[in-house]
Amino acid sequence: MTSVFSAEGKNLPCTVIEVGPCVVTQIKTKEKDGYEAVQLGFADKKDKRTTKPEAGHFKKAGVTPKRHLAEFKNFETVYNPGDVITVEYFSAAGFVDVVGTSKGKGFQGVVKRHGFGGVGQSTHGQHNRLRAPGSVGACSYPAKVFKGTRMAGQMGDERVTIQNLQIIKILPENNLLLLKGSIPGAKGSIVLIKK
Repeated sequence: MTSVFSAEGKNLPCTVIEVGPCVVTQIKTKEKDGYEAVQLGFADKKDKRTTKPEAGHFKKAGVTPKRHLAEFKNFETVYNPGDVITVEYFSAAGFVDVVGTSKGKGFQGVVKRHGFGGVGQSTHGQHNRLRAPGSVGACSYPAKVFKGTRMAGQMGDERVTIQNLQIIKILPENNLLLLKGSIPGAKGSIVLIKK
């Protein structure tokens, strides 16, 4: 993340994302595939790392092999295989949604994972119980722990969608998009951007 100053002089936190150029690798149709979508490819891939089925797929579209493929529905314009979509596609949009995989944080306790306060004070007989979850079960009835009870466990590494992020600036010469706020994932990770 970084920050930029607005016209009013406010310091806005923003994330810089490299957007494209993305190449149309396939057009899905209702007659052939059962639904309508546009498949886009991003980032070139070496020929020696491309499998033969992938190579045939890209050759049919007339494009070089791509590392990442994604499908998008409800495109307003009609595209053909081989067309290039740049960051200028978002020039008319004021807000976008970003989908990505959040950072994995491993196995975490209830204080970090769910924001529990712990047992309380460290006095009055508390020993190694400061970050404990407390009681989780009921009495002899129902004699079980209910499903969905907030406990320690795997945290992060989930598909997350952040909606309505404002576009601060578009830099078409460098294929960069500046969005207000943060997005899911670590630096260098791949995300999907939707209008």
